[in-house]
Amino acid sequence: MAFKDSSLFNSRELSWIDFDDRVLDEASDKRNPLLERLRFVGISQNNLDEFVNIRVASLHKMISVGYKGSDAAGLTAKEQLQKISSKTHKLVKKQYDIFKNQIMPALNRHKIKILKINDLSPQQKSYVDSFFDQKLYPVLTPMAVDVSRPFPFIANDTLNIALRIYKPGTEKKKAIAFVQVPDVFPRVIKLPFAENSFVMQEDIIKSNIRKLFVGSTIREMACFTITRDMDMDVAESDTSDLMKEIEQELKKRQHGKAMRIEFEADMSSTLKKYITKKINLHEDDCYAIHGPVDLTFVNGLISQVSGHADLLYPKFEPYLPKIVRNGNIFNLISRSDLFFNHPYDSFDIVTKFIQQAAEDENSLAIKITLYRVSSKSPIIKYLKKAAANGKQVTVLVELKARFDEENNVHWAHELEKAGCHVIYGLVGLKTHCKLALVIRKEGNKISRYMHMATGNYNESTAKHYTDMCIFTKHQEMGMDATNIFNMLSGFSQPPKFHKLTISPNGIRNKLMEMLDNEINNVKNGHKGFVQMKMNSLSDPRMIRKLYEASAAGVKINLIVRGICNLKVGIPKISENISVHSIVGQFLEHSRIYCFYDNGNNHVFLSSADLMNRNLSRRVELLFPILNDKIKQHILWIYKQMWNDNVKTRVMMPDSTWQHAEPNSKMSALDSQAYLLQNRQRLADNLLDSLINPFKK
Repeated sequence: MAFKDSSLFNSRELSWIDFDDRVLDEASDKRNPLLERLRFVGISQNNLDEFVNIRVASLHKMISVGYKGSDAAGLTAKEQLQKISSKTHKLVKKQYDIFKNQIMPALNRHKIKILKINDLSPQQKSYVDSFFDQKLYPVLTPMAVDVSRPFPFIANDTLNIALRIYKPGTEKKKAIAFVQVPDVFPRVIKLPFAENSFVMQEDIIKSNIRKLFVGSTIREMACFTITRDMDMDVAESDTSDLMKEIEQELKKRQHGKAMRIEFEADMSSTLKKYITKKINLHEDDCYAIHGPVDLTFVNGLISQVSGHADLLYPKFEPYLPKIVRNGNIFNLISRSDLFFNHPYDSFDIVTKFIQQAAEDENSLAIKITLYRVSSKSPIIKYLKKAAANGKQVTVLVELKARFDEENNVHWAHELEKAGCHVIYGLVGLKTHCKLALVIRKEGNKISRYMHMATGNYNESTAKHYTDMCIFTKHQEMGMDATNIFNMLSGFSQPPKFHKLTISPNGIRNKLMEMLDNEINNVKNGHKGFVQMKMNSLSDPRMIRKLYEASAAGVKINLIVRGICNLKVGIPKISENISVHSIVGQFLEHSRIYCFYDNGNNHVFLSSADLMNRNLSRRVELLFPILNDKIKQHILWIYKQMWNDNVKTRVMMPDSTWQHAEPNSKMSALDSQAYLLQNRQRLADNLLDSLINPFKK
């Protein structure tokens, strides 16, 4: 069977909105601490903003160039936009229903309040008026629109106040004006004379806005925000020009075409029509908001709440065994491959690996790929130190990492100044693999030490994303890693790889080969079993191969956090496939691919999701777990996640998602909470078994 019929596939874009809906469901879950529920509201807003910035913008571009094709689900770009609009309008309504009717009343019960100007005490009103006069007024710029002053440019995701006013002497003619709410001050202002009372910055501006339009009569004012096309079109004909190309695109990006407008629901139709006409938006792209526009402000509110640690997830320290924290990392890797599971295990081990390589007199060279790093990255610090210490340092900085382009351009310049050899990867491909290689001289030999991971070299996100990594001194893997860096920095085309698999194309072929092996095992009367975990599953060829395996009788368990174009429960096609999605305290980010193979259990970790872009248009890495104890530990972790019945949603045959529920045979299991609570015991036991291999 070809499995090509469009009815066998979910729409990628609509599936993504379903994921954001699952995120938003966490805001309604009373088992979550109240302020964390509020944070999930903000996350869903941020997710939706990025979706419009990139995915909706991409569909509009398809229409503008006359693209007539359809997605795997058989939908044209125009049909996708229509369905997206319908779903996102419902999602936005749900956001504000939860925010206004569930979370805000609960916050009020804890005396955490967002007050309107009319609700302020005289002392508080005096405070906000003074705040306006002394801080806001000097920064604000009223922008009138008339024959000599054109409609102003409204930047992406800035909050603005639109006004209709009567100018002196022209009472019969209304004028339009705009005031941008400055982002140099917090969106939420904490009030005095109350422990946790706040007021929105835009409300302070509105209550004092007449000071900006002295002598005019204000008839109407309402907040709005515009979301623009923020994708970057970079022509990579020559990587030597890539830095300049990225820098030029960054300057242009804020001026992308408007994709969506969100406005206060009480904005008049006159004002709404005027703005939408000026920015050329259709009615489907307009969202009337019954509450504060742009809910991403909630993180600023949460950070200012005092005295309510009980309304947040309990603080925890990622764990790092003492022998790792205080020892020589190279000596430990020489004894055994090492495995770490972030954020339960501390990311400090990765920083320590680069630091010791920079300071170790026996290390000769460091090579590393950087996709996303923090704004104050210790990894960068130690790479620069390594160069200063005379090491050969090669850093691939991916300049095209979406929304991190500016940060990465900055670090590329800094690393070059420090004497590092900085490269930008291959023309037309993003380098998304997470790989570090340290070359050491040990006696008369040269040894290669490697770190390979599913997540970025970013200590900030490592506190919130679940990712897995290994350290190894495996000789063939080291040779493969050397070949990868030679390929990235030069013109080398390695004839073959011994243990590692890379994309483009290699990872898809390897996984299909492993699936074919399971199919053959079933045909020969044996058990076929596949377990996979990823962020997104949308590659049509991989989905068709999964259907083929399921139809042959292979049992397939998939943990897919976000997009899932595959459908379950299709008779004779996907009856053997089950799909779970975990949305919890941490963002599930690790990619795991496991194949039973008659009990041989092949386990791989990867930087790649099963998406066409990852498998065809990126440099990605799939690496095998060769140590049996680490392999069994990863399979055990997967089992905990699969048995999660607290934060798991299960895909139904109609492609809806239902909560998994505890039953009489299985007590409640929140896999993230369990791994967090037992992080020290699990890390110590695994490490002890690895470095003391003969200990029972």
